[in-house]
Amino acid sequence: MESSSQDRNLPASERKLQKARSEGQVARSTDLTHLAVLGAGAAAVMSLSPLLFERLKLALGQQLSFDAATVLQPGSMLGRLQDMALAGLLGSIGFAAIIMVAVVLSAVAAGGWVASLKPIMPDLSRLSPLKGISGLFSKKKLAEIVKMTFVSLVLIVIATVFMKSSMNTIAALVLQPSAAALRHLMDWLTTGMGLLLLVILLVALIDLPLQGFLHKSQLKMSRQEMKDEHKESDGNPQMKGKMRAKQREMAQRGSIRAVPKADFVLMNPTHYAVAIQYDEATMGAPRVISKGADLLAMKIRDIAKAHDIPVLQSPPLARALYANAELDENIPATLYAAVAQVLAYVYRLKAAMRGEGPMPDEVPEPFVPPGLDPLAKQAETATAS
Repeated sequence: MESSSQDRNLPASERKLQKARSEGQVARSTDLTHLAVLGAGAAAVMSLSPLLFERLKLALGQQLSFDAATVLQPGSMLGRLQDMALAGLLGSIGFAAIIMVAVVLSAVAAGGWVASLKPIMPDLSRLSPLKGISGLFSKKKLAEIVKMTFVSLVLIVIATVFMKSSMNTIAALVLQPSAAALRHLMDWLTTGMGLLLLVILLVALIDLPLQGFLHKSQLKMSRQEMKDEHKESDGNPQMKGKMRAKQREMAQRGSIRAVPKADFVLMNPTHYAVAIQYDEATMGAPRVISKGADLLAMKIRDIAKAHDIPVLQSPPLARALYANAELDENIPATLYAAVAQVLAYVYRLKAAMRGEGPMPDEVPEPFVPPGLDPLAKQAETATAS
């Protein structure tokens, strides 16, 4: 059995809401769609019907006029029928297009634009009778039943009052001329439609936030689901380690372009290579601008030699810098003295090559703290074990 911590009483996370949205699950208000259909339909009828009726009246007048040529050619009646059908079809297509645009705009206004094919994909779980029965007693269905009952009662009351108050006026229309009777009948229908749309508008204004609340309530999460999501978003530690290693490797490969700016390169002698740059005017300490291992170290060495950059062998210092210094950052403070010795040797070497002094002695072997040299740390660990 699931523990009480499994109860879904926590609000849905932003990630779950985004996932549900990508699957086509958003809050939609059917009442807003009904309002869009009825409102756009009523507006289209009231604005387009005079023009459409005038066109149909003119077309009927033309189609119902007969002469001797028409009587002698009965087949022309079929052409007239086609013209009338085409006129009616074009009017219906225009009306349907207006309704369709209104429906799409209402859906976008309620839940935004969502491009997903998952809601229309086949799903055998929807055919489960037990799931269908349980859906009948959900919170969303209960709210829908209460809402529809309330709306039906309100519409019945308004329709009863409206019909009772206007019955005498409608009955008196038979005593008026046809044009006036039609005008009064149109006003009566317009008033009734306006009251209907007003009720649906009020219901849509209530239903819109209600559907948003029910949608978020349906997506509530348990504590275990929240923990699982955090684990998934944080990622597997091993995978994260591999990703960081891959990123470091890519950064190191990209740093090869900076090798020509280095003052010198330290090697170990073939496994590691570290390129150091130092500018007294702009840098507070020497900086690692490129580093690599194995084949990448060979590449750094070749580029350095091609640009006449000194390549020095100092295995402990090269290993320490490779392991503890980050690209484009100052070297660790504990290695300042060691790098300074090598840097002083490089300055004397460059001066001698320019003919400004004698050649320096052998490359110094600066002291590297054992805790910074990976090889020394491994030796200490092996001795302790």
